[in-house]
Amino acid sequence: MSSVVRVSESVASASGTAPDLPSDARPRRVAIVYNPSKGSTKSLRAAMKAALKAARDAAAASGGVGWSDPLWLETTVDDAGQGATRHALDAGVDLVLAAGGDGTVRAVAAGLRGSGVPLGIVPLGTGNLLARNLGVPISDVRASVRLAFAGDDMSIDIGIAELTREGGEASAHAFLVMAGIGIDAAMIANTNPQLKKRVGWLAYIDGGLRSLNSRKFQIHYQVRGHQRHSAHVTSILAGNCGVLPGNMELMPDASLDDGELDVALLQPRTLFSWLWIWRKVTWENRVLRRTAIGRKIIRFTTSDNAKTLSYLRGASVNVEVVDGAEPVELDGDSFGDVTGAHFWADPLALVVRVPRAG
Repeated sequence: MSSVVRVSESVASASGTAPDLPSDARPRRVAIVYNPSKGSTKSLRAAMKAALKAARDAAAASGGVGWSDPLWLETTVDDAGQGATRHALDAGVDLVLAAGGDGTVRAVAAGLRGSGVPLGIVPLGTGNLLARNLGVPISDVRASVRLAFAGDDMSIDIGIAELTREGGEASAHAFLVMAGIGIDAAMIANTNPQLKKRVGWLAYIDGGLRSLNSRKFQIHYQVRGHQRHSAHVTSILAGNCGVLPGNMELMPDASLDDGELDVALLQPRTLFSWLWIWRKVTWENRVLRRTAIGRKIIRFTTSDNAKTLSYLRGASVNVEVVDGAEPVELDGDSFGDVTGAHFWADPLALVVRVPRAG
């Protein structure tokens, strides 16, 4: 019988495994860190029951090690999942599922950083950014839970954002997909949460339209391996991967396992420039650049608008806001205003379950 365990309870009472058994002989165990604000757990529990039965049957048929009862851990207002994940690791689990939105996945990944314990993703949020980039089923809880047990392991980079506030205080946070300073963060801050619940990621369009009048601001930035530069931008983003909701691919060359971040600078001058950016991330990056003839079309149609959206790549990037502070976001969640940031990649620090090759 499974049970819900809060982080404040003792690890010994939550573990349920025999501590004197060698790791290759004891039953394996899975922890589910879930966000209760995402609705009823009925379908999640049913999916877990079915996946565990299949895993146990497969283990019995092959003479392998089976699975014990799962460890259920709720996120709370004070703990988005990082503390719950550490609790699961202390209990000796072999697999951790993050069931929730991007914030839950990010917090669980931060807790698993460097542990080698695989992360399974059960997308229940609006953006589901990492799941989209990994090919995890978005709208099928049973399929995503099955994948967590039966998928392949892939080691990916974790992005780290060291944020500096106006008072000089600094804090470090993990991100998995993208971090940004400027209009992207303003868009997220301006998105109506009630509209987001009703229509999902489409609510970001409303937030984006209300953020188009965001002013340009001056930054100093330096990508590792490049010279220090100054620029007036509406946004600077550091990406670990590039696929976004709405069939958009902002950073087409970004890779989850190359030890580097892709950096995008947005410097639109007019409304037409914004339309060009929209065309680039929805058509050029997603469609044209995938074929030889499409790449030729891009070369022949490139103009001065190329300066509107420019790319760099490196293991890290330092950003200083010259005057005042600007909003920052990590994986689609607002993190307040900053006067500077250091974004860097922690290479292959996280193991995730992904669809099997082929």
